[in-house]
Amino acid sequence: MLAAAGCAGIGTPASPAGVLNIGQVQDVATWDTGQGHNGHRLVAFQTAYDTLIRREPDGTLVPMLATAWGYTDDTQTTLALTIREGVTFSDGEALDAEAVRASLEHFRTANGPQAVQTADVAEVRVTGPYRVEIELAQPNPALEFYLSQAAGMIASPAALGDPALDRTPVGSGPYVMDEARSVTGDRYVFRARDGYWDPSLQQWDEVVLKVLAEPTARINALVAGQVDGTQLLPRNTTQAENAGREIVNRDVNWAGLMLFDRDGAVAPELADVRVRQAINLAFDRQVAVDGLLGGYGTPTSHVFGEASTAFDPALDDYYGYDPQRARELLAEAGHPDGFTLSMPFSANTNDAIPFVVQPLADIGITVRAASVPGQAAQSEIGSARWPAAYFPIFQGPTWMAVEQMLVPQTLYNPFRSEDPRLDGILDRLRVAGPDAVDEAREMARYVTEQAWFAPWARMGNTYAFDGGKVRVEPQIGQVVPSIYNFHPAG
Repeated sequence: MLAAAGCAGIGTPASPAGVLNIGQVQDVATWDTGQGHNGHRLVAFQTAYDTLIRREPDGTLVPMLATAWGYTDDTQTTLALTIREGVTFSDGEALDAEAVRASLEHFRTANGPQAVQTADVAEVRVTGPYRVEIELAQPNPALEFYLSQAAGMIASPAALGDPALDRTPVGSGPYVMDEARSVTGDRYVFRARDGYWDPSLQQWDEVVLKVLAEPTARINALVAGQVDGTQLLPRNTTQAENAGREIVNRDVNWAGLMLFDRDGAVAPELADVRVRQAINLAFDRQVAVDGLLGGYGTPTSHVFGEASTAFDPALDDYYGYDPQRARELLAEAGHPDGFTLSMPFSANTNDAIPFVVQPLADIGITVRAASVPGQAAQSEIGSARWPAAYFPIFQGPTWMAVEQMLVPQTLYNPFRSEDPRLDGILDRLRVAGPDAVDEAREMARYVTEQAWFAPWARMGNTYAFDGGKVRVEPQIGQVVPSIYNFHPAG
């Protein structure tokens, strides 16, 4: 059954107004959709690339390049999509079913940071000039969501495989890069694209993405009026408010430690669940919320947020603050004198160092904090060099969270940890579908009991903007709102 659509999603033509300046937390290393990423970089890709499906601010999935879609079988393994007609890419190539197939196949084989999104895709078939079928090897409850994210970005088939795509995006999106005025690593200038198929999504004459990796640089640029919107650390929000800037706060991420090395490849101590449980007991979570997050957060002991069917309020207090019991568990595990644990920190996570180091020192664990460049933070985490790390990550819908944190192929499971009991739960959850509650909560409880992570809080993420120039609609599940959510004030 195909979801409704036809011309849905095409609004009244807008008259773009002025220039929107956005402060980017991270640079875009490549504009190749095969290496496309979510998180902070998604808004950058949205300037030049349309996705098959678009997410409204409230998370509702609506048509974009796909005008209709739906599963054709009860096993939920064949998704059929009808592709929008009359769309062209910025290089003049036409969008059709073959162009969609080429982009999806490119994403599948590029081994990018979000490759897990298409790991279950067995085949992409063209069944008509504007019709595509995606055949899955097994059901994936998050597939439609993924088609609104990195996996759903469609590039011109003529640009795929061309090294020039690293430097210049070639999509069907609302804006086109002005190469002459763009400087790699510093700023990327985009102009509203003539003839774009949905002018209502073009709110600006130009969008300028300014790379500001340092938190201090972001707040200074915001206060000085050099950027109209950017993500801030909690410690910078008061300065922003004093300068008359507005703050959007959403519990998007969870904050705490990811205990990667569960088999003890680099840190043998972490192979013992008692050690991981001891680490959880070392933290006074309210202290972290108040001191590190500036009060923007809710203490919790589990990593699934309110957008997930795995969310279980009963798990919020699963691990209390009990350093004495933590020391006892370490002794039972054979480490009465503690041990040393190495972790990476960057400019965007350095504020967390005292909140990691001191509580663990109190139970006998010495943290060796290593400095890594902010631009390389995610790749470092995925390198299997570090047994643990502090790095806030997205709390998404259930199956997306599973594939982001738990399956062996994901960036945030760098040591490829597996657990037979967890695998069995996930197999049942996969078949049960995106609305399953019992299986999802069983998974959440088991992961919490096994202490795969040491979360502190559902983290309030702060995005600040100049309300005199721009109106920003928060995007559920995103720290940085989608490019379509930035509107001229008034």
